[in-house]
Amino acid sequence: MSNKNQVDGPHPRKEPLFPGPLSLENLEAAFAGCADFSKRQMYLHGDRERMVTVCYLLGMARNERLNDYILRPLTQNPALSQVSEGELFSMLQYGALYNLAAVRRDTLDDVVNDLILGSCALFFDGRIDALTLPVPTEEKRSVGEPDNEPALKGSRESFVESVRTNTAMVRRHLKAPQLKIKEQIVGRQSRTVVDVLFLDGIADPDTVSQLEERLADLDIDGVEATGNLEEYLVEGDRSPFPLMAYTQRPDRFCQGLLEGRVGLLADGIPLGWLVPGTIDQFFKTGQDQAYHWMVSSALRLIRWFCALVTLVVPGLYIALVTFHPEAIPVKLALSIVAAKQEVPFSTVFEVLIMLLAFEVIQEAGLRLPGPIGSAVSILGGLVVGNAAVEAHIVSPAVLIAVAIAGVAGYAQPSQDFGNALRLWRFLLAVLASVGGLFGLAMGWAALIYHLAGLESFGIPYLAPFTTGAGARRGHPTLIRLPLPRMKWRDGAYDTKNRRNQK
Repeated sequence: MSNKNQVDGPHPRKEPLFPGPLSLENLEAAFAGCADFSKRQMYLHGDRERMVTVCYLLGMARNERLNDYILRPLTQNPALSQVSEGELFSMLQYGALYNLAAVRRDTLDDVVNDLILGSCALFFDGRIDALTLPVPTEEKRSVGEPDNEPALKGSRESFVESVRTNTAMVRRHLKAPQLKIKEQIVGRQSRTVVDVLFLDGIADPDTVSQLEERLADLDIDGVEATGNLEEYLVEGDRSPFPLMAYTQRPDRFCQGLLEGRVGLLADGIPLGWLVPGTIDQFFKTGQDQAYHWMVSSALRLIRWFCALVTLVVPGLYIALVTFHPEAIPVKLALSIVAAKQEVPFSTVFEVLIMLLAFEVIQEAGLRLPGPIGSAVSILGGLVVGNAAVEAHIVSPAVLIAVAIAGVAGYAQPSQDFGNALRLWRFLLAVLASVGGLFGLAMGWAALIYHLAGLESFGIPYLAPFTTGAGARRGHPTLIRLPLPRMKWRDGAYDTKNRRNQK
């Protein structure tokens, strides 16, 4: 019975994490078995009666800062050996050390957390508190171009794994003092810094408070992947469609903040999220406002058309060939029948096998290293395409239909949204194989019903097409108007500042 309670019972948080008073001995016990924990004992300006112990973690603290800003003033400042114990601590805290910050700590948990974040701790004999000074290494990947969102005409910056570097890039794009950044620590073991960003007076305060509350309630061991935030902050188990838009580009992130959305940045993850997520976000790119409005509108219409094609074509082919051949033009029907005479499998089996083979080749090309992945993709295309047709395993018409649907799926700017379309493509193909055009229509009705029932932080997923009663509509979603005519912020947001230009 006790074992079952241990497995199925609650997940209590241990507070404090390290019991006992703050002391050098307890700190060493907390980092027992840690090879990177280091300490150094030294005299204050050669005074053998006054000793200070400096503790830090190798690799987390920067040696040059520690030597120049902390150790050198401790050993070379003669005033430190001429004051009392109480005055000494005050001098070090308020100006004797060349550091941006100095914090007095009186609990063991605070000192442990500061050391993990890159601070050093100063312990003095006879005191029950310590002084921590941040000297982090700040080692990070340099800012480069975004891989998933190529910048053809615009900024070429990309988020990196350092949350402070990311917030600095956002500040450079949005220099408004209304940009607020609120910070929380998420994860018992990872203790990941997560920042909530929004423009005060533009973002919906309810959305900001909801996001902060959900982050505060997020009690997991670590935040090491994007799903650790996405699947906990939104009801992601209800739908394969993404409810939080993400981007690698600071300029697109700032565009979302200007629209009234709330941003999210996590330390260690080179992405930025924008909430609430609506379906129109996943058809927009960072280049939509860089090109002429006619070109951008045409490209946006092509993306919506490609989403329709990748969903409909496999199921429509199955329905027409299997149940409604009279709807096919005569010449095309005769060509399909002639090509299918030597194929031993049914149309449904052909389409499903080709769709599955297409997914397998795609996954193999993504998971393998670059040169090997390219070779596998080429080899798989030759085998599945040319060889399968010549061996009369599949008909050419099936191969063309599946290829059109697959290529159209790649036109989606959001890979998460494209993956959801791939799942529904299989479902619509199965429904078409059961009920023909009626089954396909029922599948589409179920898809629209499913999308209409989704919400992201209280905003309908289809908000660009249907907002709440009395809510002002934004701009058209299927096209982009000329920028001087886009007077209102997009989406259904409760904000007092709906207008973005005169």
